[in-house]
Amino acid sequence: LSEAEETTEVSVLSDQNEMSVLKKVFAINAVMFIVGFVGSWLAESTGLLADSLDMFADATVFGLSIFAVGRSIRHKQKAARLSGYLQMILAIFALSEVVRRVFMGSEPQGPFMMILAAVALVANAACMYLLSSHRRGEVHMQASWIFLSNDVIANLGVIFAGALVHVFNSKVPDLVVGFIIALVVFRGALNIIKLAKSNESSQSET
Repeated sequence: LSEAEETTEVSVLSDQNEMSVLKKVFAINAVMFIVGFVGSWLAESTGLLADSLDMFADATVFGLSIFAVGRSIRHKQKAARLSGYLQMILAIFALSEVVRRVFMGSEPQGPFMMILAAVALVANAACMYLLSSHRRGEVHMQASWIFLSNDVIANLGVIFAGALVHVFNSKVPDLVVGFIIALVVFRGALNIIKLAKSNESSQSET
């Protein structure tokens, strides 16, 4: 094989490996979004709700990344930027739900919160393991890694809040962690958008 053919073959194999990993983490996040979303309403937990919306955003990110694999750098930048805007919208929705429950009231179930958040934490740890070798790849893969890192922080926050809700029989810890997770999601969205724009600027300068 010529050097050009070898380079093309390596690129194709890399794309196939990337695609396989993204499909797995997409499936995990899609399932966990459904589990978390249903569980958040059963547990009356804004923390779980924000966490589940974060996983929905992640599933969308991975779906967009699957679309981007093998396409041009411009497509990958657009996928990353779009995923950032989507996550920003979901963060705003989660924040509005926190505000609504402050005034309308809620009775979060601490033990249920902890169990679901622990399951989500295991799922995110598995996703990070699958994605670890690609975390320094192109912009769409970097975006995926940032989202997963945010998820782990969110899961730990919900577990801690669930323990406080159970011990003190108060909805305040759940509302606080829901608010914080929404802010973390919003910050992650800004980071992704900045990363995409930075890559676009670098490309335009070359």
